Amino acid sequence: MMKYPLAALFTIVFTAVVPHGDLQAEEKTPFHFAHRGGAHEFEENTLFAFKSTYDKGIRGYELDVRMTKDGELVVLHDDSLDRTHQGKGPVEHMAADKARKITSKIQNEPLLFLDTLLAYLNDKPGLYVEFEMKTSNKELYPDSRIEEYAAKLHQKVTAHVPEGSTYIFTSFDQRPLIAIKKIDPRADIMLIKGGPLTPELMEAARAIGSKRIAAKMEGTTRLAVKEAQKQGFIVTGWPGHNLKDYFLGVGLGVDAICSDVPVLVQEYINTKK
Repeated sequence: MMKYPLAALFTIVFTAVVPHGDLQAEEKTPFHFAHRGGAHEFEENTLFAFKSTYDKGIRGYELDVRMTKDGELVVLHDDSLDRTHQGKGPVEHMAADKARKITSKIQNEPLLFLDTLLAYLNDKPGLYVEFEMKTSNKELYPDSRIEEYAAKLHQKVTAHVPEGSTYIFTSFDQRPLIAIKKIDPRADIMLIKGGPLTPELMEAARAIGSKRIAAKMEGTTRLAVKEAQKQGFIVTGWPGHNLKDYFLGVGLGVDAICSDVPVLVQEYINTKK
């Protein structure tokens, strides 16, 4: 399986030469992709967001997956519907039929079910997609529920991967990553940390068979990124709230940046071509 789709791989390996007097510095351009479909540009984790960023030329996405009380998979970040949708409480306490009646707060978009998004992506080649498994809350996802969650997600995600695409299972929670690897030892997984890149993150990722790691860019050093890459890791930086965060990622030398403003970043890159 490719590390990134062909178009993205070209972006990753391309280097921009920046003159500075008689000196020249080379910086690689990290691959950037849409966090929650582009959370600061569109209503997050809605089909409208994914369609809009795709129409703007974005070919990489991150999304969050949760499971309803009766085992249906939905795209939702928070433990509760309250912030983003016209609903209350955890979707995990709700049957799918009731969840289908929930709409988003701003545009009245239906709560996005994973099947709906996968159907939209189905005929689009060359994608990079991260399916983040939001299982860290052990009250909502006790150990007894992880196996069912991982099995259903793996089955749906791998049923059809568009040509030239890379689909990745990611999480802050090691439990579903380990469960995915038990189902499919060849599955591409990524361990995420809510802090800077450290040797401990690399050790934890290596222990569960993850060649990918994601860490907060703030506090991460360029030396740490280089060491991780030297050890064979693919490094993603987050968050990407604005262009300054993108520039930080470029300076750190990360391989990819999970951005809330992917269209703005792409427009900036286009002006430099």
